[in-house]
Amino acid sequence: MKDNSKVRKIAFVGDHLPRKCGIATFMSDLLAAVSAAHPQSQCLAVSVNDIEDGYEYPEVVRFEVEEQDLPSYLRAADFLNISNVDIVCLQHEFGIFGGPAGGHILALLRELRMPVVTTLHTILREPRADQRRVMQELVSLSTRVVVMAERGRQMLQEIYKAPPAKIDLIPHGIPDVGFVDPTYFKDKFGVEGRVVLLTFGLLSPNKGIEYVLNALPPILAEFPEVVYIVLGATHPNELREHGETYRLSLEILARKNKLEKNVIFYNQFVELENLKEFIGAADLYITPYLNEAQITGPSWSFKPAGRNTSD
Repeated sequence: MKDNSKVRKIAFVGDHLPRKCGIATFMSDLLAAVSAAHPQSQCLAVSVNDIEDGYEYPEVVRFEVEEQDLPSYLRAADFLNISNVDIVCLQHEFGIFGGPAGGHILALLRELRMPVVTTLHTILREPRADQRRVMQELVSLSTRVVVMAERGRQMLQEIYKAPPAKIDLIPHGIPDVGFVDPTYFKDKFGVEGRVVLLTFGLLSPNKGIEYVLNALPPILAEFPEVVYIVLGATHPNELREHGETYRLSLEILARKNKLEKNVIFYNQFVELENLKEFIGAADLYITPYLNEAQITGPSWSFKPAGRNTSD
C-alpha cells in the first residue's frame, strides 16, 4: 500500500481479542500493524463469536457474527457493503466459522462488492470432500490468497488447483526483540542452570504434548538437567466440551513417568510481554503438533535476535 493508495477503509474478518485463540491474536496484531503503518486508512474488524454472550471487544470491532448463525454472516456482508469498505482481509482457519467445513463464511463472501484477501492458516493435505469444496470456493471468491510457507503455495496448487498468480507468500511475522542472556529469565522462573524446553499455546489434544512427556525419560537419563515448561491455558472450546480432561491426563502422565521435577505446567493465557520472558528462558522450543497441515500456527512464532532457531 502506497501513501496515495485509494484504499481508505480496510475490514479484517476473523477472530479478535479478547477472544482467546491464535487467530484472534494474529488478526488483532495484524490490524494494529496495518493501522500504524498506514494511518491514512481506517481499519475495522468483524469478529466471530463462539459463545452466546460474545466478548468485551475494543471499539475497533464494529460488527459481530454468531458462529453458527448463517443469517448473521449475511448481515455482516450487508454491513461491509454499506460501510464502503475498500478491501476485506479474511483470516481463515478450519474451526472458527460455522456450517459444514466452516462453509458459512462463503455466504458472506458471495455477497461482498469489494476485493477479498484471504490468509490461509491451515491447508489440509488430505481434505474431506466438503473441506475441499469449501477451500476451492474460498480461493475462487478471493482476489488474492496469502500463505505463510512455500509448502503452502505448492499444496494450494497441487491439491486445490489454485491459480499460481493468485497466491502470495508472506512469511509469518515475529516480534522484533533484542537478545538477552537466558540466565536472566531462567532465574525468574526458578530454572537457573538447567536446559529449558518450552511449548506454549492453548492446550488441546492436537498439541501432542504427551509425546514429549513419553520421550523425556530416556533424554533425562543422559541429560538430567533438562526441564520442560508447558505454558498455556486449556483452549476455550476444549474447556467447554471436555473440561480440563486433557491437562489432567498430561499431569497424570508426567507423574507416571516420574517427571515431577522435570516438567512445569503453567495454566495461564499469557500476554506478549510475559510470553517474551518465557521464551527468553528457553533453550529449545518444541512444537509437537499432531496436525502436519498446520504449516504455520495461528499464534505467532518467535526468534530472539542472536539465536539460531526456526519455525
